[in-house]
Amino acid sequence: MEVQPELLDALSVLRERVAAARFPLALPGADGARRSRTDLLAQLDDYLMPRLRAPEAPLLAVVGGSTGAGKSTLVNSLVGRRVSEAGVLRPTTRTPVLVCHPDDAYWFEGDRVLPALGRVRRPRAESRQEQGGGDDDVLFDIEDIEDFGEHLGEDFGEHSADPCGLERGAGGDRGDRAARHDRRDDRDGERGRQAHGAPYALRIETDPALTRGLALLDAPDIDCLVVGNRDLAAQLICAADVWVLVTTAARYGDAVPWHLLRTAKEYDVTLATVLDRVPHQMADEVSEQYTKMLEREGMGAVACFTVPELPESAGGSGLLPMTAVAGLRDWLARCAGDPDARAAAAGRTAAGTLGSLRPRVTALANAAASQHATAVRLRHHVEEAFDEASRRVRRRIADGELLAGDVAAHWHGFPLDSGGGELLGAFADGLTALLVGTVAAADERVAAAWRREPGAPVGAPVGAGAGGAVGEDGRGRIGVFVRRWQRCVDELAEEETRTSERGPAADAEETMGLLAVALLGGRRARGVDETLTASLGEERAVRLRGKAETVLDTCVDRVLHGERDRWLAPLDEAGATPEPQVELIAAYSAVRRAVAAGKAPQSPTQKER
Repeated sequence: MEVQPELLDALSVLRERVAAARFPLALPGADGARRSRTDLLAQLDDYLMPRLRAPEAPLLAVVGGSTGAGKSTLVNSLVGRRVSEAGVLRPTTRTPVLVCHPDDAYWFEGDRVLPALGRVRRPRAESRQEQGGGDDDVLFDIEDIEDFGEHLGEDFGEHSADPCGLERGAGGDRGDRAARHDRRDDRDGERGRQAHGAPYALRIETDPALTRGLALLDAPDIDCLVVGNRDLAAQLICAADVWVLVTTAARYGDAVPWHLLRTAKEYDVTLATVLDRVPHQMADEVSEQYTKMLEREGMGAVACFTVPELPESAGGSGLLPMTAVAGLRDWLARCAGDPDARAAAAGRTAAGTLGSLRPRVTALANAAASQHATAVRLRHHVEEAFDEASRRVRRRIADGELLAGDVAAHWHGFPLDSGGGELLGAFADGLTALLVGTVAAADERVAAAWRREPGAPVGAPVGAGAGGAVGEDGRGRIGVFVRRWQRCVDELAEEETRTSERGPAADAEETMGLLAVALLGGRRARGVDETLTASLGEERAVRLRGKAETVLDTCVDRVLHGERDRWLAPLDEAGATPEPQVELIAAYSAVRRAVAAGKAPQSPTQKER
């Protein structure tokens, strides 16, 4: 592999587009799209882009597997000393541990890979080994003493909760001291997480016994009951050049490890499997059965290692004999020791990840398109319902439906028994009732349409009632607009009837009543326009009527548009626009062109194709 600026630039743009993609509507498959988006971002940030920027960096081999598979014991045994906590309590690995050769530490101490994780180191353990001190040497410094005093009560509580000594390793007090060191390391990890502002931290260990060019990472359980640990395990696996999947003789047929194996095959990564804790008397039978299962899945060429069941693995705290892990250790050394082999292993995984971008980005683009299409349909239901509501209000006004009941009684007594203000007030009440009923019908229509649409926001907007009834908040909002309209009509009538050079003054109260009937009386208000013209003159009557009609249209539009926008607000907030689909496809096309133009790595599978 060679550093390719054009490809890295294209991947950076793709990463931005993937990060910007949102799937806010609860459509079928939206949760999967969100998880795919998270996984893809993790693989871009934690593996692909760092690897392409630094092809010469050491291989990162992530050891993953199910709960209790013996991952930590395996890592400790490969290194030759205890670097990762192992035990019978689950989950054991809370803070992931990365161990590498001291000369390779600088590759991992920064944020080149796994930038979202903080970093924690234990320099005291290294200095103790460099000075020739063993595990039995108890060396205290100021930090040790402060730590002991700060956590005395916590340590005492942990020991008292384990009266049978199940957490203690072989060697009595020696195991207790190791456990205390590990508990302190967990607290150090917590401090590191707080210092870096990250929810998890990566503990860096170094050991000169490990092959240069190789780093081992002990990941949390992929099926851990703690969701955060499970998500972290998936993130760490996505950052690996080499996947080492650990399973056991009792659980090698479980669905979770096989899902991980199929994912590795799909991405065409460099992979090894470890069949751990295999009883001696059935080792050949179990190994043969597991090999057949791999072959059926098209993974017959995957390196497979068998680790026998030994007393050291029963308690989870001992080290396996070197002969038990020699095959895996030699395989990892061959992958990392020779520069060409290391480049081939990293190149295969990088090429597999690049090759996996097309279906993954396409799936995200399709999910974004589904989000937009659903938002368009939901918006159409709202606009259609409120457009019909607008036509209904104007049709009922034109039919004269408001000139009935109390309004009709005031009109029959006008102007002798009822004044213009009373008539206008009765019309305002009628208009409010008409708008409330119309909005309720539109709300019910939208709610029914949205119930038929997967992914629609649940329930009506805040303030809307249930069952087609407008809530008190809605009545209040509508009443405010109608009262404003009422005041405007009053002011227009008052202004037009003032004595001026334009003609003789007319009675404002009478003009107000005539204007209200002319606006809202519809077909039942025959002759009102002629009476208003006779009172004001044709020019003044036409001008007044035009202004009043504009005010009425504005009132109706504001009421209906306001209630419509309350339905549209969650869609606007969701932002399910067409841009993410277009931008994702365009960004991936740029990556594809950069791959074709450069010397991007190709996996054996891609070469065969």
